[in-house]
Amino acid sequence: MRVLVFGRTGQVATELRALAPAAVFLGRAEADLGDPAACAAAIRARAPEAVINAAAWTAVDAAEEHRAEAFRVNAEAPGAMAEAAAALGIPFVQISTDYVFDGSCSAPWRPGDATGPLGVYGASKLAGEEAIRAASGTHAILRTSWVFSAHGKNFLKTMLALSETRDALTIVDDQTGGPTPARAIAAACLKIAGALAADPGKSGTYHFSGAPDATWADFARAIFAATGRAVAVTGIPTRDYPTPAQRPLNSRLDCNATEAAFGISRPDWRAGLLDVLQDLKAIPS
Repeated sequence: MRVLVFGRTGQVATELRALAPAAVFLGRAEADLGDPAACAAAIRARAPEAVINAAAWTAVDAAEEHRAEAFRVNAEAPGAMAEAAAALGIPFVQISTDYVFDGSCSAPWRPGDATGPLGVYGASKLAGEEAIRAASGTHAILRTSWVFSAHGKNFLKTMLALSETRDALTIVDDQTGGPTPARAIAAACLKIAGALAADPGKSGTYHFSGAPDATWADFARAIFAATGRAVAVTGIPTRDYPTPAQRPLNSRLDCNATEAAFGISRPDWRAGLLDVLQDLKAIPS
């Protein structure tokens, strides 16, 4: 299958390059998501058999002051991509986020649950979902959470950096979600794209996150245990760690529909953590 991927250096895009080196990858120089029309034109020019959008505005706090830019990248561009893919009759796979929910539910969020983003980032991603559905083509919106890898900026790498100079940290322990390896997301996107090409009837919105669910403090403790770093972690409530953008307290995702439709189970993030730590050792310092 000829796959076109938007994104080149992000966490998921980097893993897609490793898993599908024959795919065509468009970085910002080839397709700037700030220009939705150019993104659609890139699809038409290359006429792929499937499109995966692994690019996005992911600076959650910065989005609060850059609403127009975040919506252009996260809503208008995916909408334009989805329309171009629909016109060609090919599958479009979009990565979305747990931030489309307000975090107030006591159970894991199901794909059909009411959304209610708390900030600009979540609102922009939700608008992108709506634009994709409106394009009426074959598509999958894959909501995920707490992405980590050996690449880019993420919680795992932040914890490792802090542990170089700190032996004690205070970490939020009232936000719960599923840390998700970027490699697992990349593999899921490729499998879903192939499944949609074979059966467009599987179009829809799906969830995919790592298991078991954990708090940020739990994740930090697991990181330090796996690396043998003696860092004491004290849990604190979100109110003691204010940020420009409000985070959902409950980011747990019900992934049953994804497993039923595509045979993709939730990845064990603890195993993924060990894999990423091995990847980091292989990266020249």
